[in-house]
Amino acid sequence: MCGIAGLIHKGKSSNVGSEMTAMLQALKHRGPDSTGYAVYGEPKEGDYIMRLKVAEADDMKRGHGIHQTILDRVNAVEAILKEHGAEVASKTNATEYALRYVLTHVGDTAKMAEHIEETDGVEILSLGNGLELIKDLGDASDVAGLYGLHDFKGTHSIGHTRMATESDVDIRSAHPYWAFPYNDVSVVHNGQITNYWIMRREMERKGHRFMSNCDSELLAVYTAHNLANGITLEESLRNSIQEIDGVFTYLVATKDQLGMAKDTMAAKPLVLYESDDLIAMASEEVAIRAILPQEIDTYDPYDEEVRVWQA
Repeated sequence: MCGIAGLIHKGKSSNVGSEMTAMLQALKHRGPDSTGYAVYGEPKEGDYIMRLKVAEADDMKRGHGIHQTILDRVNAVEAILKEHGAEVASKTNATEYALRYVLTHVGDTAKMAEHIEETDGVEILSLGNGLELIKDLGDASDVAGLYGLHDFKGTHSIGHTRMATESDVDIRSAHPYWAFPYNDVSVVHNGQITNYWIMRREMERKGHRFMSNCDSELLAVYTAHNLANGITLEESLRNSIQEIDGVFTYLVATKDQLGMAKDTMAAKPLVLYESDDLIAMASEEVAIRAILPQEIDTYDPYDEEVRVWQA
């Protein structure tokens, strides 16, 4: 029942934060538990943007002790950054438990990220040049206001409204998912993967890490693994239809592309609008009309359809 949405502008930047918020708010009825964004800005050459959480939203109810725990975790993260030679250009907090760092780093960034995540209670949500991954409990209006997304400008974005069915209501289980340690790959998904544990164990044997028990995370890891091994995004999407079992519609974003795939039964909905300048898609047409209220033509992608667009 979850809601997914994606948009990509060709050849220009736009206020994708505000646009995605409008789309996700229109899908609120499909998933009231959490809302997530993967937004792609215009990175400065050489900068890494790291989004991480050092606690869950519900942890804040524990009282004074959690504040000291969070401070200890943040201090540990910053000590690790220093140890690996990363220079912090800026640091901001959307909440006490959600932080954003802009870094410069020369060296093994994956090794640095692994070291950071050895810190108890710390999870990197995204680490890349253009991608910023934001997710929290509440609807799109709540999350966008908390994280300052209304003014975010970029080329493309994907988003998700979640109804928890098989995993917890927490940030860890919310979409989108980023596949550590690969730059700028994110996924949102509506459906159920029935060979999740088989595929997950295969990916783990190849050295990939998983941070949740949500089947949707597999799609991010699977995609990033393929891209890292020279497979194009379109090829990865087509392969997934044959290699991943279940009912699913999912969207994948990279630093400069947006792709979609539907399974052989096409049981999970997706509506698509395409013009010369903008592509927008969502679980329901109401989300597209939230940003394009004029008369438009849309269509429903068919079973096994794969599409990829370039920013």
